[in-house]
Amino acid sequence: MDRGPAGVDGAGPRTPGVSGSRRLLAAGIVVVVLLLGVIAVLAIRLSGAAPEASAQAATPSPTPTSTASLTVRDIYQRVEPSVVIVRTSHDLGTGVIVADDGTILTADHVITSGGTITVTFADGTTANATVAAADPKLDIATLTPATLPQVVVPATLGGGADVGASVVAIGNPLGLADSVSAGVISGLGRTADTDHGRFAGLIQFDASVNPGSSGGPLLDAHGRVIGIVVSLATPDGEDAFAGIGFAVPIGAALGGNDGQGPETGPQI
Repeated sequence: MDRGPAGVDGAGPRTPGVSGSRRLLAAGIVVVVLLLGVIAVLAIRLSGAAPEASAQAATPSPTPTSTASLTVRDIYQRVEPSVVIVRTSHDLGTGVIVADDGTILTADHVITSGGTITVTFADGTTANATVAAADPKLDIATLTPATLPQVVVPATLGGGADVGASVVAIGNPLGLADSVSAGVISGLGRTADTDHGRFAGLIQFDASVNPGSSGGPLLDAHGRVIGIVVSLATPDGEDAFAGIGFAVPIGAALGGNDGQGPETGPQI
């Protein structure tokens, strides 16, 4: 007796290999889904890291600026509290505080006319002062004020002087208190013949100064006192600025050396 083929459930014939193909198809779908998931995760991570890398590349760590030059405005604001007005019965000049005890450096010719010496500090405090030391050969004097302001701000001293370097002068030219001017160092080792003698080893500069500026600080681009202003040169003999000023180097003002050079001019 003949028997026809029967399925598992006895309902009909079963085609060979169909179930195996379905299993392969399902496995392939799973693999594709997994791959798509991995790609999505990597894309998210890469998109999050790229902006950070770009930001780091665009904003490198800044270089320390401890030796960076200051603007004229910054120099003035830093040093102005250290600058004083020096007055006698006959003369007006400038001075700069150089120590915590209020010691002031100025030009000797400002205080040699005699009479009471008074100093006015940046905060308006006015005090009598006495001459602690004087060097007429350098045109430098040191003053000791009788009283001090509540806050004493000494200037920072020192620093080299190079031809072409930027400088700032602060003083009281023609009685205009706390005036600031800027320029460059024009020469070193200059000599000035004045009505008070011949002074050598001077810094020549072109920042504007006039009578009343004497004794004020000449400052470098970092706000350090590199000289004390003492005189100017004028071609017509008038005591007005014509582009050449002179300052005693701070080293000499504190007890250093002399120099020599060709320039001459009146004291201010």
